[in-house]
Amino acid sequence: MKNWWKILAVVLLLFTIIAGFLAEVPRLAILNETIRNLFFHVPMWFGMIIILLVSVVYSVKYLRNPSIKNDVVAYEAAKVGILFGVLGIVTGMEWARFTWGEFWSNDPKQNGAAIGLLIYFAYLVLRSSFAEQQQRARISAVYNIFAFFALIPLLFILPRLTDSLHPGNGGNPGFNSYDLDNRLRIVFYPAVIGWTLLGVWIVNIKSRLELLRHRLYETL
Repeated sequence: MKNWWKILAVVLLLFTIIAGFLAEVPRLAILNETIRNLFFHVPMWFGMIIILLVSVVYSVKYLRNPSIKNDVVAYEAAKVGILFGVLGIVTGMEWARFTWGEFWSNDPKQNGAAIGLLIYFAYLVLRSSFAEQQQRARISAVYNIFAFFALIPLLFILPRLTDSLHPGNGGNPGFNSYDLDNRLRIVFYPAVIGWTLLGVWIVNIKSRLELLRHRLYETL
């Protein structure tokens, strides 16, 4: 059954949503019930990184073997990755309001994420500025690779070099360092897989629709 992963995505997401809101969670200082956002905010970022990596892979494939399919998948994956990034920012801001006292506190992780998304928004603008398909695809592929390798330091390296309120950065311990409660892990890991599979599913649908549009355009 070739669609098994789609069924798995639905099952995992239903489990994540139900358990995320209803399951018992540890009572940690300051976090309290907001710890439930761990099942939504963090998996969004995991999904974003994986989907953007897929986009980069197809950009590299396009540069080695120029084809409409490689360009389309790279572009659609980038858009879905950006969507997940925006959702990650929004859920993170909501979490920050309850734990840090404000939506935006200029935390290095927040600023890095915002700059990274702006770099990818520029990718969308860049694509729209070229009318010729091959030129657009080639330049976009090069920029897409640059954007991904600029995003990684902004999210995972620079915040660790400065003081940060964000868990796991700037000397602030991550959840695994002080919380050994498996009640979080039993929902968190399926959530990461579920949200990522949902992103891949969206990329798959959008890419197929775009390729069909190209074929219809060629036949007219």
